[in-house]
Amino acid sequence: MLNTVFSNLNSLRYTLTEPVLLWLARERYERGHFSEQQDPLITVYTPTYNRAQILMDRAIPSVLGQSYKNFEYVIVGDHCNDETEKFVSEVNDPRIRFYNLPNRKWRYPETAENHWLAGPVIPANKALEMATGQWIARIDDDDVWTTDHLEVLLSYATKNNYEFVSSCYETEENRNRKVHRGVSATSYYTAGKKVSKKNDMIGGTSTWLYRSYLRFMKYNINCWRKSWNRVNDADFGNRILKSGVRMGFVPKVLSYVLPRPNESEMGIKAYLNDAEKKESHYRFTD
Repeated sequence: MLNTVFSNLNSLRYTLTEPVLLWLARERYERGHFSEQQDPLITVYTPTYNRAQILMDRAIPSVLGQSYKNFEYVIVGDHCNDETEKFVSEVNDPRIRFYNLPNRKWRYPETAENHWLAGPVIPANKALEMATGQWIARIDDDDVWTTDHLEVLLSYATKNNYEFVSSCYETEENRNRKVHRGVSATSYYTAGKKVSKKNDMIGGTSTWLYRSYLRFMKYNINCWRKSWNRVNDADFGNRILKSGVRMGFVPKVLSYVLPRPNESEMGIKAYLNDAEKKESHYRFTD
């Protein structure tokens, strides 16, 4: 009951404030996007926690291999105590910035499911605070981008005056590949509620690109309390839609979401299949 009350009040707060904040952001910053330089700076960010090797094998090469070159890459460690900082420091590219959070305090009941639902929220929000680009894109440490990922999304967004764009992505589970063509925000993200919006398709988090003046929208650390739409990025996508952000969708695969080493499934399935190990790995340290 307490979680229901808290979630409803939190949802009401977002519903009342975010459309107003969007209007204010447009008034202050949108004109700059019409007169911006030809190749605007994109902030790419990755939240991570003690997965140094997969970060080095997947996310970092994907970002550095982009055909679009004008980006900064912000990697935020959630108080990592493995070799993440050492490995990142050895990458010789001035566009990369690494910040390691000073603590990893308790945030929610420590179940494998909750770690999946809300785990990246704190470092992701810190990365948004650090962003200096005119556009923002997220890639998780275990995701892979196509080489033209940023180029295609940015071109599509600027040509069509979209504030937020995403695309198809491809997954692999039990060696079976599948292309995901996005979900309809009007049906999925609103849990069956009818919302009249055009261009409402949303791809996975690793396909998002949006204008930096939208960074007042932060990920919700209390998403785990909800009874529906509980994953941090789904909660975020819902609010993007309901606030009135102009959205576009590219019907092309621009990202690959693959199982981590020694796993055959992804997402919540992978977490629940090895819950004890995941709970041990993500245990809060402060």
